[in-house]
Amino acid sequence: MGTVADQIKEIEAEIFKTQKNKATEFHIGKLKAKIAALRAAQEKQASMGGGAGLSFAVKKSGNATVGLVGLPSVGKSTILNKLTGQETSAAAAYEFTTLTVIPGMLSHRGADIQVLDMPGIIAGAHLNKGRGREVIAAARNSDMILLTLDCTKAHQHLPIIIRELEQSAIRINRRPKDIAVYNTDRGGVDVQLTKKQSHLNAEEIAEIIKQFKVNNANVVIRDDITADDLVDHLAGNRVYIPAVALVNKVDLVTPEAYKEVEAWLAKEGFPAIALAAGKGYGIDKAKDFIFENLHFMRVHLKPRGGEADMVEPLIVKQDTDVGQICDMLHREFRKKFRYAMVWGKSAKFPGQTLGIEHKLKDGDILTIITRTG
Repeated sequence: MGTVADQIKEIEAEIFKTQKNKATEFHIGKLKAKIAALRAAQEKQASMGGGAGLSFAVKKSGNATVGLVGLPSVGKSTILNKLTGQETSAAAAYEFTTLTVIPGMLSHRGADIQVLDMPGIIAGAHLNKGRGREVIAAARNSDMILLTLDCTKAHQHLPIIIRELEQSAIRINRRPKDIAVYNTDRGGVDVQLTKKQSHLNAEEIAEIIKQFKVNNANVVIRDDITADDLVDHLAGNRVYIPAVALVNKVDLVTPEAYKEVEAWLAKEGFPAIALAAGKGYGIDKAKDFIFENLHFMRVHLKPRGGEADMVEPLIVKQDTDVGQICDMLHREFRKKFRYAMVWGKSAKFPGQTLGIEHKLKDGDILTIITRTG
């Protein structure tokens, strides 16, 4: 039967040979499910063996963390230095200048944004070629990925980056589908569909689920899903991260050539901005571009009986709730929380009393009331 790695290679070869169309989607989905289940077993075995290897995690700081992901020699180090205003990362005109993940801090419009300069990603990074494990670990920990492209090679580089991120269980500019699997003791796999399906029927969904050794479960599908969506949910290790493109070295092409690249990226679903980082061109616009695509919001704190601080609001990510604000302010606030009072877009009326899970909106004024003692 061969090793797990051999089994995965055989299945991947079968997928490669299978023509992709509507009729083969279910078959390919089952094969991908087998691979995901085998990889999960492989990772579990590796962790039990104690061979965790080097850790490449970078401690997150600031209001958000963004990662510069690109092939070698596209100018990531120069971009980091220009964005942060510090010589935090060595820069040179040859490949693999950056040999470890280097963090820098971009302070812009009241927000502190941690920027990670990573080693250049290469084909095979998901197999740890070219320090790929380091790049992937840092990318998975980012709030947004900055796809860093050389304008003269963007068409060649983007597919490599996307493929390596996908193979490393990172899903960019996508959201997880509404799928719920409840294990049961008996009854087989019962699939309930609340939305019409374009790709799979209930029986096919059940068959893919069984590849993960789930033989009895109640399954509820509330989205139109593909086999890939289902496998991603069942694998359980996917992360969903927004991504935008920084297109560097635009000074080496004509304005028309850049516009063509920008239009192609937009078609692929990636907002983009032009840079010639070595000359400082586009850096200020890039700061605004990064800030705006992180979708920050402002929350103004108001002490009980006092005036709201309208000058220095908290800068937080969209969908931040009252509890997360408590965590930011003091480690005891969540434990001692009584209620919150909110003025603004998220409140039905000024000064509404709300709970710890209430989600805030941009410009809200917030008072937190805690127990004393």
